[in-house]
Amino acid sequence: MGTTTGPAARPLRADAARNHRRIVEAAAAAFESDGPDVALEEIARRAGVGVATLYRRFRTRDLLVRAVLEDVFAAEIEPTAAAGDGDPWSDLAGSLSRAVEAIAGRRTLLKLARETGAFDVEPVHRYGRTLTRLLDRAREAGAVRPELTPRDLSAVLVMALAAVDVSEDDADSTDGTGGTHGTDGGGASADEDRRRYLALLLDGLRPGHPPLPSPPGDRTETGADASFPPH
Repeated sequence: MGTTTGPAARPLRADAARNHRRIVEAAAAAFESDGPDVALEEIARRAGVGVATLYRRFRTRDLLVRAVLEDVFAAEIEPTAAAGDGDPWSDLAGSLSRAVEAIAGRRTLLKLARETGAFDVEPVHRYGRTLTRLLDRAREAGAVRPELTPRDLSAVLVMALAAVDVSEDDADSTDGTGGTHGTDGGGASADEDRRRYLALLLDGLRPGHPPLPSPPGDRTETGADASFPPH
């Protein structure tokens, strides 16, 4: 898990795999604590490896971002979505919710992944295929709008994460009186905001609402899988 950097990469030796794991874990922590411009030398220091070792594995920062995102999806998001043998709606909504939870706490990684196109990695594609299967089950059970497409699920993820960005930015700002913006006198946490907005978005997937407008160009995306971010 997380020991390759591309579809053609070969399995690593044990020592190289350990170094890979250390670098990816150190990078994940450094991106969030130090920001997107953290020096690769600092990541190497945190990982306890030499700078030359880091550059042998990751020639560019973009490759390192891809490896971190790949690890998050493979370790935290894919396993929670793999079963799909319970209640069709609970499986679909739970998978979307857990994906948002896993990514929401990594705002810097999300920003870097968007900028570098890091979502084009196999664990993300596998997750998209899993979401599509979960959507098919939920649609067959009548648990979701019949007109939903895989791209709609991708859009829900993107909108939920955008809502997280807005709520956390608001929490960081002041209202001019020393308080923070937010509901209930600023007492609502970012976690509560995230759950609220995600619940609103998930409710829009349920049946019983007026039909959605047709997708652009009347795309029904037959046979397509969810992509993240949608395109």
